[in-house]
Amino acid sequence: MQLWNALTNRSSGGTLHAWSGEEFEHTPWREVVADAQGMATRLRAHGVRPGTRVATVLTNTPETVRGLLAIWLAGGAVASLPLPTRGQSPAEYRCQFAAVAARLDPTLLLMDDWLTSLVPEELAAQLPVAGWASLRGSGTIEPSPPGPEDIAFIQYSSGSTSTPKGCALTTRAIEEQMKIILALTGGRPAHDTVVSWLPLSHDMGMFGCLLYAWAYDFHFVLSTPERFAMAPRSWFRDMSEYEATMTAGTSTAVHLAARAQGRAELPKELRLRAAVIGAERVDWDTLSTATGKFGRFGLSGTAFQPAYGMAEATLAVTGKPWADAPSSLVFDGAALLDRKAVEVSADHPRATRLVSNGVALPGVEVVAGSSGEVAEIEVGSPSLAQGYYADPERTADRFVNSRLRTGDLGFVHDGELYVMGRVDDMLSVGGRKIYAAEIESAVDSFPQVRKGCAAVVDIGASGELPRLVLMLEPQGKPRDFRPIADQAAAVAREKCGVALSECVFLPRGALPKTPSGKIQRFRCRAMLDEDRLEPLARVPFA
Repeated sequence: MQLWNALTNRSSGGTLHAWSGEEFEHTPWREVVADAQGMATRLRAHGVRPGTRVATVLTNTPETVRGLLAIWLAGGAVASLPLPTRGQSPAEYRCQFAAVAARLDPTLLLMDDWLTSLVPEELAAQLPVAGWASLRGSGTIEPSPPGPEDIAFIQYSSGSTSTPKGCALTTRAIEEQMKIILALTGGRPAHDTVVSWLPLSHDMGMFGCLLYAWAYDFHFVLSTPERFAMAPRSWFRDMSEYEATMTAGTSTAVHLAARAQGRAELPKELRLRAAVIGAERVDWDTLSTATGKFGRFGLSGTAFQPAYGMAEATLAVTGKPWADAPSSLVFDGAALLDRKAVEVSADHPRATRLVSNGVALPGVEVVAGSSGEVAEIEVGSPSLAQGYYADPERTADRFVNSRLRTGDLGFVHDGELYVMGRVDDMLSVGGRKIYAAEIESAVDSFPQVRKGCAAVVDIGASGELPRLVLMLEPQGKPRDFRPIADQAAAVAREKCGVALSECVFLPRGALPKTPSGKIQRFRCRAMLDEDRLEPLARVPFA
């Protein structure tokens, strides 16, 4: 496909339905394009030309969507800087922001007006800062978007395991990813409707939803993460109202939406064909519960699509074929810790259920453990990034022989990928290896714990034996935290044969997480080491 021709197609029949704070604004794509052309004229006056980079903080506003295309029409590369994450102080964010901007050397910084207070003063003194709305105007320029091998987008991570890395994506890589997503979801150009609340600062929201819908002339319903957080029921209600055929989200978000639905009705029967679920470990019980909950509204048993992807591959790497039902297998949890995938029965004392992340998508090569071995996953893809922008050391470490060393552990079984999680999530305590996600997943199932809000971290001074601390956010307002802590400690012993040193209960929203919901384990450690916590309770174990 020719990306720029697709995005600027003035005969497009699709519509952008963007949440404005109180209601959806309805604008045909062709009008969005016309607005973007006017904004591109203003960007040229700001010095944006081919070869320049524009630093942005992308939120889910109508102006952001228009400004994105405007930057490309003016010839610039879009650099998407991370939004502030949960548990991150304004001072931490300003420091991170300044470090990323220094490496990027942008021509201009664009963001919503309300975010400008987070820009470090010294950076604002050196770099023009403008709001998206200030670019509105008329006029036209001769478009000069990035060429096929030029960098068009630099996707900075939110730092789930380290400081942000900027994945440098060419126009060709983005075009190839659009084809991959079309195959994954069984998309029908000019005939589908996509609904999303995912942040545009994240690859699932940007490439998997916005650009995918725009490039193939779909109707696109753009909500916001804030609206979903306040009203999780709005996700499926929007899909019902707008007769969505495709969406994307996380396992935790599916859980929240199903729980919030309760006995409420939906305005219309669901027409959802493809709901891509990724960005974190997919929970089998969550998919089963949600399928049952929304089945009475017409949700198909094949709709949920567990998938695996990353910003370094633009987005998708593997996924369940859209017409198939999700599947899972049960493995020996202790064997997995020893990097062996051994199938067992569901009633096995160390049973661990893993959801299949599907098969390698067209043109993608996935190398992982085989013959029962668990290993680091490596990926080759036509949509692979060039590397990390202005970061040769990290690029050389991760991009090797046209493949990406992902830092994730997994294995291939009967042609399907099973992902365990990050290599960094494998902890060593007293000579015993434990996989943090095993404990976290079990604690997540407690009714007294908020879904996706448990993190196991190892702390201790150099030369000392590390201590295991469980940080979690309770559900509701428990009067006694000891029973929850005791239950978690029992799970740690049963699942991994280790003892917790302490359970730390945090207020709602205090656990450090990326916008896509991944635990920031390195920031958790820093909060504990620097005693920057204001917990609801601490329960130590002897």
